[in-house]
Amino acid sequence: MKKLFVMMAILTSLVMNAQQKSFYDFKVTDINGEVFNFATLKGKKVMIVNVASKCGYTKQYEGLQALYEKHKENDFVIIGFPANNFLRQEPGTNEEIKTFCTLNYGVTFPMMQKISVKGDDIHPVYKWLTTKSLNGKQDSSVGWNFQKYLIGSNGQLEMVLPTKTKPNDDIIVKWITNK
Repeated sequence: MKKLFVMMAILTSLVMNAQQKSFYDFKVTDINGEVFNFATLKGKKVMIVNVASKCGYTKQYEGLQALYEKHKENDFVIIGFPANNFLRQEPGTNEEIKTFCTLNYGVTFPMMQKISVKGDDIHPVYKWLTTKSLNGKQDSSVGWNFQKYLIGSNGQLEMVLPTKTKPNDDIIVKWITNK
Protein backbone atom coordinates (compact mmCIF):
# COMPACT_ATOMS: atom_id res chain seq x y z
CA MET A 1 0.00 0.00 0.00
CA LYS A 2 2.86 2.35 0.88
CA LYS A 3 4.53 1.68 -2.50
CA LEU A 4 1.29 2.47 -4.30
CA PHE A 5 0.97 5.77 -2.43
CA VAL A 6 4.57 6.72 -3.27
CA MET A 7 4.08 5.82 -6.93
CA MET A 8 0.87 7.88 -7.10
CA ALA A 9 2.64 10.86 -5.51
CA ILE A 10 5.49 10.63 -8.01
CA LEU A 11 3.07 10.35 -10.95
CA THR A 12 1.05 13.33 -9.72
CA SER A 13 4.24 15.39 -9.37
CA LEU A 14 5.38 14.46 -12.89
CA VAL A 15 2.01 15.39 -14.40
CA MET A 16 1.91 18.72 -12.54
CA ASN A 17 5.45 19.61 -13.60
CA ALA A 18 4.73 18.68 -17.22
CA GLN A 19 1.77 21.07 -17.25
CA GLN A 20 3.62 24.03 -15.73
CA LYS A 21 5.20 26.52 -18.06
CA SER A 22 8.29 28.44 -17.18
CA PHE A 23 8.45 32.20 -17.70
CA TYR A 24 11.11 31.45 -20.30
CA ASP A 25 8.77 29.22 -22.32
CA PHE A 26 6.65 32.16 -23.47
CA LYS A 27 6.88 33.77 -26.87
CA VAL A 28 4.81 36.89 -27.45
CA THR A 29 4.34 39.38 -30.25
CA ASP A 30 5.93 42.78 -29.81
CA ILE A 31 4.33 46.06 -30.81
CA ASN A 32 6.02 45.83 -34.24
CA GLY A 33 4.53 42.41 -34.95
CA GLU A 34 7.78 40.51 -34.32
CA VAL A 35 8.14 37.43 -32.10
CA PHE A 36 9.70 38.21 -28.71
CA ASN A 37 11.05 35.11 -26.98
CA PHE A 38 11.24 35.35 -23.18
CA ALA A 39 14.06 32.77 -23.26
CA THR A 40 16.31 35.68 -24.38
CA LEU A 41 15.77 37.19 -20.92
CA LYS A 42 17.46 34.37 -18.98
CA GLY A 43 19.71 35.84 -16.29
CA LYS A 44 17.93 39.22 -16.29
CA LYS A 45 15.52 40.74 -13.82
CA VAL A 46 12.27 41.60 -15.59
CA MET A 47 9.47 43.99 -14.68
CA ILE A 48 6.23 43.34 -16.53
CA VAL A 49 3.75 46.22 -16.53
CA ASN A 50 0.28 46.50 -18.07
CA VAL A 51 0.16 50.00 -19.53
CA ALA A 52 -2.44 52.42 -20.88
CA SER A 53 -2.18 55.82 -22.54
CA LYS A 54 -5.37 57.43 -21.21
CA CYS A 55 -5.02 56.65 -17.51
CA GLY A 56 -4.32 58.80 -14.48
CA TYR A 57 -1.14 56.76 -14.05
CA THR A 58 0.07 57.16 -17.65
CA LYS A 59 2.80 59.53 -16.45
CA GLN A 60 4.47 56.45 -14.95
CA TYR A 61 5.84 55.87 -18.46
CA GLU A 62 8.33 58.64 -17.67
CA GLY A 63 9.49 56.89 -14.50
CA LEU A 64 9.58 53.50 -16.18
CA GLN A 65 11.76 54.85 -18.99
CA ALA A 66 14.12 56.55 -16.50
CA LEU A 67 14.39 53.32 -14.48
CA TYR A 68 15.08 51.32 -17.63
CA GLU A 69 17.75 53.76 -18.82
CA LYS A 70 19.48 53.71 -15.45
CA HIS A 71 19.53 49.93 -14.99
CA LYS A 72 19.33 48.31 -18.45
CA GLU A 73 23.09 47.66 -18.46
CA ASN A 74 22.69 45.78 -15.16
CA ASP A 75 20.67 42.88 -16.60
CA PHE A 76 17.30 44.57 -16.06
CA VAL A 77 14.48 44.96 -18.55
CA ILE A 78 10.96 46.36 -18.47
CA ILE A 79 8.30 44.87 -20.72
CA GLY A 80 5.15 46.91 -21.35
CA PHE A 81 1.90 45.18 -22.25
CA PRO A 82 -0.75 47.66 -23.41
CA ALA A 83 -4.19 46.57 -22.23
CA ASN A 84 -7.66 48.03 -22.60
CA ASN A 85 -9.22 46.22 -19.63
CA PHE A 86 -9.87 49.22 -17.39
CA LEU A 87 -12.43 51.80 -18.50
CA ARG A 88 -11.18 51.58 -22.10
CA GLN A 89 -8.05 53.57 -21.21
CA GLU A 90 -6.00 52.01 -24.01
CA PRO A 91 -8.25 52.28 -27.07
CA GLY A 92 -5.51 52.78 -29.67
CA THR A 93 -4.04 50.43 -32.22
CA ASN A 94 -0.56 49.05 -31.68
CA GLU A 95 0.84 51.67 -34.07
CA GLU A 96 -0.97 54.48 -32.22
CA ILE A 97 0.28 53.18 -28.87
CA LYS A 98 3.86 52.96 -30.16
CA THR A 99 3.71 56.51 -31.53
CA PHE A 100 2.20 57.85 -28.29
CA CYS A 101 4.85 56.19 -26.10
CA THR A 102 7.73 57.26 -28.32
CA LEU A 103 6.67 60.87 -28.87
CA ASN A 104 5.44 61.63 -25.35
CA TYR A 105 7.78 59.58 -23.16
CA GLY A 106 10.68 58.44 -25.34
CA VAL A 107 9.97 54.82 -24.47
CA THR A 108 12.74 52.47 -25.56
CA PHE A 109 12.00 49.47 -23.35
CA PRO A 110 10.30 46.56 -25.12
CA MET A 111 6.59 47.06 -25.77
CA MET A 112 4.37 44.17 -26.77
CA GLN A 113 1.11 44.08 -28.72
CA LYS A 114 -2.05 45.06 -26.90
CA ILE A 115 -3.48 42.14 -24.92
CA SER A 116 -6.05 41.36 -22.25
CA VAL A 117 -4.72 41.06 -18.69
CA LYS A 118 -7.87 39.66 -17.10
CA GLY A 119 -11.14 37.96 -17.91
CA ASP A 120 -12.02 35.12 -20.25
CA ASP A 121 -9.55 36.32 -22.88
CA ILE A 122 -6.60 36.80 -20.50
CA HIS A 123 -3.27 36.43 -22.30
CA PRO A 124 -1.30 33.28 -21.36
CA VAL A 125 1.56 35.37 -19.88
CA TYR A 126 -0.86 37.09 -17.53
CA LYS A 127 -2.54 33.79 -16.74
CA TRP A 128 0.90 32.57 -15.62
CA LEU A 129 1.61 35.77 -13.68
CA THR A 130 -1.70 35.65 -11.79
CA THR A 131 -2.03 31.91 -11.06
CA LYS A 132 -0.04 30.32 -8.22
CA SER A 133 -0.35 26.81 -9.64
CA LEU A 134 1.44 28.10 -12.76
CA ASN A 135 3.94 30.60 -11.34
CA GLY A 136 4.69 28.78 -8.08
CA LYS A 137 4.54 31.97 -5.99
CA GLN A 138 1.10 33.46 -5.58
CA ASP A 139 -2.35 34.08 -6.97
CA SER A 140 -3.10 37.69 -7.84
CA SER A 141 -5.41 39.73 -9.99
CA VAL A 142 -4.60 42.76 -12.05
CA GLY A 143 -6.36 45.59 -10.25
CA TRP A 144 -5.60 48.46 -12.61
CA ASN A 145 -3.22 49.79 -15.24
CA PHE A 146 0.49 49.96 -14.35
CA GLN A 147 0.50 47.02 -11.94
CA LYS A 148 4.01 45.60 -11.74
CA TYR A 149 5.19 41.97 -11.76
CA LEU A 150 8.84 41.42 -10.84
CA ILE A 151 10.53 38.33 -12.25
CA GLY A 152 13.91 37.32 -10.82
CA SER A 153 16.96 36.50 -12.89
CA ASN A 154 16.06 32.80 -12.46
CA GLY A 155 12.67 33.31 -14.16
CA GLN A 156 10.66 33.05 -10.95
CA LEU A 157 7.92 35.48 -9.99
CA GLU A 158 9.22 37.36 -6.96
CA MET A 159 6.85 40.25 -6.31
CA VAL A 160 3.59 41.83 -7.39
CA LEU A 161 3.32 45.58 -6.82
CA PRO A 162 0.19 47.69 -7.08
CA THR A 163 -0.37 50.47 -9.57
CA LYS A 164 0.39 53.23 -7.08
CA THR A 165 3.96 51.93 -6.59
CA LYS A 166 6.08 54.38 -8.54
CA PRO A 167 8.82 53.00 -10.80
CA ASN A 168 11.54 54.67 -8.70
CA ASP A 169 10.16 53.34 -5.39
CA ASP A 170 12.85 52.02 -3.03
CA ILE A 171 11.39 48.51 -3.09
CA ILE A 172 11.92 48.32 -6.86
CA VAL A 173 15.36 49.94 -6.90
CA LYS A 174 16.58 47.66 -4.09
CA TRP A 175 15.17 44.63 -5.91
CA ILE A 176 17.01 45.58 -9.11
CA THR A 177 20.34 46.36 -7.43
CA ASN A 178 20.33 43.44 -4.97
CA LYS A 179 22.43 40.78 -6.65
